[in-house]
Amino acid sequence: MRRRVVRARAHGKVNVFLGVGEARADGFHELSTVFQAVSLHDDLAVEAVPARRVESGPHVRGVRVTGLDAQKVPTDSTNLAVRAAEAVVARYRKRHGLSWAPALFMHLHKGIPTAGGMAGGSADAAAALRATAALFSPEYPALPEEELYEIAAELGSDVPFTLMGGTAWGRGRGENLTPVLSKGRYHWVFALSREGLSTPAVFKKLDDLRYARPEAAPHLDVTAVTKALASGDPLAVAVHMHNDLEPAALQLMPRLRVAHGAAVELEALRCVVSGSGPTLAFLCRDEATAEAVAEGLLAQNLASRAVVAHGPVPGARVL
Repeated sequence: MRRRVVRARAHGKVNVFLGVGEARADGFHELSTVFQAVSLHDDLAVEAVPARRVESGPHVRGVRVTGLDAQKVPTDSTNLAVRAAEAVVARYRKRHGLSWAPALFMHLHKGIPTAGGMAGGSADAAAALRATAALFSPEYPALPEEELYEIAAELGSDVPFTLMGGTAWGRGRGENLTPVLSKGRYHWVFALSREGLSTPAVFKKLDDLRYARPEAAPHLDVTAVTKALASGDPLAVAVHMHNDLEPAALQLMPRLRVAHGAAVELEALRCVVSGSGPTLAFLCRDEATAEAVAEGLLAQNLASRAVVAHGPVPGARVL
């Protein structure tokens, strides 16, 4: 293998609908969620240096992170992109009996908030899967798509969707995906917070709330929201947007309620907590309205940053 660099891009997501079932025996919750990939993205460059042969131990020997929230992103083996690259190298080495593989160096440029409920880490992993596989493909047969999705599911619940992109219904932990017809373009504003929210803490809070109110049943039926997406009417989609995690996220970070409650005043169609939060997702009628909503959020000091995006967009791809 010669020295080369492959660049890949992966997009963040919004949960247009997120239903959370009961906790399973493995500790995860059963989900029924409709994802949409949005134009906020991270870019990853992976460089292979064959002169530095790695026979054992980690192949990723350096990670540099720039861009949004760069200081919050780990650069060690806890980084999902690092784990994804190592998993791909391991597959190629085993499949082709390779005694060594080149050292890898990564440059990750962030455009997706960290710990914001938009699958930024998962997007990085999806980009790493594509880029690392592309490094090997000139000399060796490409890994089958189903194998990349298998690795993605092992890495995390949102990684398979960030690999797929578009709009999809996710079940299980979110990794069992079915594409969903989504007509037209949807315009979003994401209100970002300076602080993150722990996903496990939000799920635990949801469990506590349900223990206190056993009558609060999960919302798992996506029929209405998928019909709305197929119609291409953002107002119909807004009516059926939902997030079972929202009450838990708002209790853990009460100050989000003010911005959440300003959706009507700002002329957004609907606001929901994005995933496990704390990012708030405002669905808007059109791009001009989205720009106005973002300006209003900042003018009223309701968000540390407000970004406009659109969806659906493709999954992770090599540039």
